[in-house]
Amino acid sequence: MIFFKKIRWKNFLSTGNQFTEVDFTQHATTLIVGTNGAGKSTILDALTFVLFNKPFRKINKPQLLNSQNEKDCLVEIEFSTASTEWLVRRGMKPNIFEIYRNGQMMSQSADAKDDQKNLEQNILKLNYKSFTQIVVLGSSTFVPFMQLPAAHRREVIEDLLDIKIFSSMNLIVKDRVRGLNEESRNLESQKNLLQEKITMQKDFIEELENNGKENIESCKSKIDNLLNENETYIQNSEEIQKSLEKKTAEQSEVANASSKIKKLGNLRGKISQKVSTITKEYKFFQENTVCPTCTQTIEEQFRINRIADAQNKVEELNQGFKDLEKTIKEEEKRERHFNSISQEITKLTHDIAQNNTRIQFNQRQIRDLESEIQTVANQLQNRNTENEKLKSFQENLQKTTKELSSKKEEVVYYDFIYSLLKDGGVKSKIIKNYLPLINQQVNRYLQMMDFYINFQLDEEFNESIKTPIHENFSYASFSEGEKMRVDLSLLFTWREVARIKNSVNTNLLIMDEVFDSSLDGFGTDEFLKIIRYIIKDANIFVISHKSDLNDKFEHVLKFEKVKGFSKLRQ
Repeated sequence: MIFFKKIRWKNFLSTGNQFTEVDFTQHATTLIVGTNGAGKSTILDALTFVLFNKPFRKINKPQLLNSQNEKDCLVEIEFSTASTEWLVRRGMKPNIFEIYRNGQMMSQSADAKDDQKNLEQNILKLNYKSFTQIVVLGSSTFVPFMQLPAAHRREVIEDLLDIKIFSSMNLIVKDRVRGLNEESRNLESQKNLLQEKITMQKDFIEELENNGKENIESCKSKIDNLLNENETYIQNSEEIQKSLEKKTAEQSEVANASSKIKKLGNLRGKISQKVSTITKEYKFFQENTVCPTCTQTIEEQFRINRIADAQNKVEELNQGFKDLEKTIKEEEKRERHFNSISQEITKLTHDIAQNNTRIQFNQRQIRDLESEIQTVANQLQNRNTENEKLKSFQENLQKTTKELSSKKEEVVYYDFIYSLLKDGGVKSKIIKNYLPLINQQVNRYLQMMDFYINFQLDEEFNESIKTPIHENFSYASFSEGEKMRVDLSLLFTWREVARIKNSVNTNLLIMDEVFDSSLDGFGTDEFLKIIRYIIKDANIFVISHKSDLNDKFEHVLKFEKVKGFSKLRQ
């Protein structure tokens, strides 16, 4: 049970810098009165702000700060649960959120949201929606249970019956199922991969055993063919080498023809020049008997002798020139022969080089084939290793298959648990067990307020209403006063269920302007009887404009506006 003791606030809404404090425990029934704007409903906003960090009415959170002081807004509340004393302090400018347990402040999280979650789930054990259905009933912003969406209705009931744990468990199970499905998919992929590896390894071992020797023999045959080709190339090169040696020797015999031709050419030029000189001399003595230069007479015998000498020399030179021409032709023939032999030598050298290239290429192929033979031989020798690999793959497959089967079986179990924890599972069974009590209590309180209808909620929290004059009726069909009677009956019922279940049982009940809105005089009298005589072990606060109710409550709190600030007069 949550036993609320005191609340105090300052610089909150129209309240000034002095604390306004309300003791929840002094009286069973308390009336809070005041004019409009005096601050009598501030207690509602202070209560929900300090506990849930939000106002009860539709007020922006920054507007909760007193507009004149604009700082040091602070709300404190004291309450107990079982044997634990709690104090919660929350403020703005500066921002404060502190939780004290038996006088000691609890360690604060880095994120205030985590502390708020701890306060709602582990200390109060109810959220804002449930709090405003069980503890606070307001006429302005309060949304009655019957006007809540189905999901929110379920949330309130789950809080009342303390079965939200099943929703939390359901989320955990859902996450676990998602994780298991992901693990199963990974194991399935791993299983398929291992199956492929096993198939490939079996094929490899089979190919190794069946084709290994055949591959070795094929490689050896290719090596023999290449060796034979190399032998042919070597023999061919040896024959070419012999021809090359002969041609080289033959070439040496006709070497230097080019230099001889050059020398003979120079000699031919000299002979030609000498023949020309002697021819001029012969012509001179043939045509002249007197020296044209000195005009002396040339002796006839001298002239004849010189002409004869010239003729002899010309004949000798002409004969030598013919012999020289013959020698040059022979040397030119030798040079042509030298060039021909040189071309043959070049071709023979190229053929030898080509054979050497072929031999080197074949030798590389032989080395590759020998390496392949060695690899296959090693594989044949290491068949046991490959079989061990296969065995390892098979063991891993067996292990993975077993683990996958286990995961799938676990998924089946969790799916079953998930189905139990869904809204239609265990929670539905529990709610179904409490529905007769809920419907009984609602109709009991309705009759106490002289409203004779048969009100029933089903498992989906949809209402069915029967009246003496109507078989099928709905909540929306009622007048505002009749709706208020239904809302109050549900409020009292929720508190009764919470008391029986001891889930969110509390001593505090605050109702804002209940008498000022829809209840007529007769309904007001019946309601006062309920809160005075029926609801026990509770501290009830009623906020109202009506001053004629003062004598109907044990205690009256009056709020006034003094110089712009709300003041409490007790």
